[in-house]
Amino acid sequence: MAIDTLLLERSHTTPILRFYRWSGPWLSLGRHQKHWPLHWNDLANAGRLSLVRRPSGGRAVLHSGGLTYALIWPQAPRRRHEAYREACQWLIDGFQQLGVRLHFGDQAALNEGINCFARSTAADLVDDGGVKRIGSAQRWLHGRLLQHGEILLDPPAPLWQDVFGEDAPAAAPASIPRAGLDRYLQGSLQRNWSTLAWQEQGLDAQERQALSRARSDSDACMVSTT
Repeated sequence: MAIDTLLLERSHTTPILRFYRWSGPWLSLGRHQKHWPLHWNDLANAGRLSLVRRPSGGRAVLHSGGLTYALIWPQAPRRRHEAYREACQWLIDGFQQLGVRLHFGDQAALNEGINCFARSTAADLVDDGGVKRIGSAQRWLHGRLLQHGEILLDPPAPLWQDVFGEDAPAAAPASIPRAGLDRYLQGSLQRNWSTLAWQEQGLDAQERQALSRARSDSDACMVSTT
């Protein structure tokens, strides 16, 4: 996630999209999340998971068996509700074409709770079974938006129980490809934002160093060129 912070801080004028998976289970804490259960530290000390602080807001997210995306949008709508909806439509359309209908959550955002996937707000995408399939969080910096999202695919049931003390959400349907989902969703974004020309661009030396520190396995991002 150091790369996401770096890309947000750099002077970009066009949107950027990154997808990445995690090496081992990680628990990311929201930017302003000040308190968490002590046993999370015990799980980390025992090597069951690793802890990291996200640059975006929200509550804790367990990254294991899912797909993470980061969308940097320099000229996003200033109204947060509108920005969420416009920044998520490509996900709704992409999953619809894969046979899974998603809609925005309808619960009010609250500060209580520690688990991002325990509630579904207007910033999240929920399937017809009521499962929060994609959780999102934002950060604004100098008028630029970073939207993080975790796409829930195959949450690890035992670890989920140990971390949050509750059953893991249901796995995504088999119609959602585990391999190549990032490529498919890239195409959905390109179709939704068709006025922009997109290209895949490797990271420069500085970005690769930050990526190494973040211990992520991605080394490229989709960048709009116009």
